[in-house]
Amino acid sequence: MGIIVAVMAQGTMGAGVGKRLSERGAQVRTLLSGRSEASAGRAGAAGMKAAADERELLAGADYFLSILPPDQAEALASRLAPALQSLPRKPVYVDCNAVSPQTAARIAAIVEPTGADFVDGGIIGGPPREGYSPAIYASGPAAGRTKPIGDFGIDWRIIDGPVGAASGLKMSYAGITKGTTAIAAAMLLGAARFGCAEALIAELSSSQPEMLKRMQRGIPGMYDKAYRWVGEMEEISDFLDANAPSSDMYRGIARLYEYLAAEAEDAPAADNAIKTLDRVLGR
Repeated sequence: MGIIVAVMAQGTMGAGVGKRLSERGAQVRTLLSGRSEASAGRAGAAGMKAAADERELLAGADYFLSILPPDQAEALASRLAPALQSLPRKPVYVDCNAVSPQTAARIAAIVEPTGADFVDGGIIGGPPREGYSPAIYASGPAAGRTKPIGDFGIDWRIIDGPVGAASGLKMSYAGITKGTTAIAAAMLLGAARFGCAEALIAELSSSQPEMLKRMQRGIPGMYDKAYRWVGEMEEISDFLDANAPSSDMYRGIARLYEYLAAEAEDAPAADNAIKTLDRVLGR
């Protein structure tokens, strides 16, 4: 039996998830008001049907998936709350964004008074593609209600934990993977500044070859994503707020990604951090 899923928004991940669901027989809706032509194009290519307004987006839907930059997640919940409140039958609201458990709890506090069930979600991996789906984790008392989404080509995983467990997993995983990429980039730039980059690469090649291979794959792939990772690192900082040194570290990593994102946009520059990293990595 098919399901009706509303998805916001139409970025690479949102459109990718929408396309996978649509291809497997789900009816997928989205809302294009205020969105760019590129977003509309991605939605159309993904088989996502445009709704006229928030109420039409949600009415009759089984699930709503919020897939946005983390700094937009709370605002979207507030925007949709009146429509949710007005519906006699409400979709399960699943926040799939890279937010801290603390932010997830604030979003739940917006959604739950409408009478809709709230599920905390976390996406690990890239957008769906042929033969692949990211893992999407779900937690909270209503997480079991989302299990049917896994029948439509999505690697949907239920965590036996409260709201915040899925977001905490996402924060921990991203903090390790994206945090180590940031540390590696910072150290390579430091080595280049002081004239020891070639020696550092030679030493890593000899004593840490797997680490070097990861850097060679991960750092160049970060350039066009760095701007999106800024908010995620700030959410990780909030996640770690009980341990100030750890929280401060990720606040600093957010500033590093902010800097690298600006450098990535400055392509014509004769020399900048991105060109330095490419040169050190032999690209």
